[in-house]
Amino acid sequence: MAAEDIVGLDARAVRASVEVVSQAGAADLARPTPCAGWTLGHLLAHMTVQHNGFAAAATGDGADLVRWQTGAPAADPVGEYAAAAERVLATFAAAGVLAREFDLPPISASLRFPAAQAIGFHLVDFVVHGWDVARTLGLGYDLDPDVLAAALPRARSVPDDERRRRPGSAFAPRVAATGGGGVLDEIVALLGRRPGWPEYPPPVAV
Repeated sequence: MAAEDIVGLDARAVRASVEVVSQAGAADLARPTPCAGWTLGHLLAHMTVQHNGFAAAATGDGADLVRWQTGAPAADPVGEYAAAAERVLATFAAAGVLAREFDLPPISASLRFPAAQAIGFHLVDFVVHGWDVARTLGLGYDLDPDVLAAALPRARSVPDDERRRRPGSAFAPRVAATGGGGVLDEIVALLGRRPGWPEYPPPVAV
């Protein structure tokens, strides 16, 4: 895959997430999400700061941890999310970005990542988080096959280690993708979501 392709694929995943987020209202912000312990309000705040952090990384300012910290709740979290999405997409599309390396302290405090690899991380994030929002709102979520094909090997490469068990982690430990679902189900299961969420009645604890 050419480096330029990942920018376009990422943009399509992000725009799909903006479309589904745009359907959330104020009353939806307290809904539980597939991310254990996170409401939709928490999830949107995380998604927004991820866009802002990646945009900062693309301009050489990603090492500043402030860029990755969630601030006070936004007055308009849906609008704030859409604005952050446009900001990061414009930054990724700027001339010369693909020749840079990104500082991504949420992934590694010591490594720098080639731009195409870093944008691939962003792609996986927003394939999964778009699904999170859609499931939270009870909406369908369809992504183009080539977007999913690009995200799948990247989801497989995300380490399934102790970082996923820390409080506030965006990705839980892997679960089995059962039921013969498609590629999106496999991706979300690799990143700790139950593809059938929410399950009614809930599974019985054993």
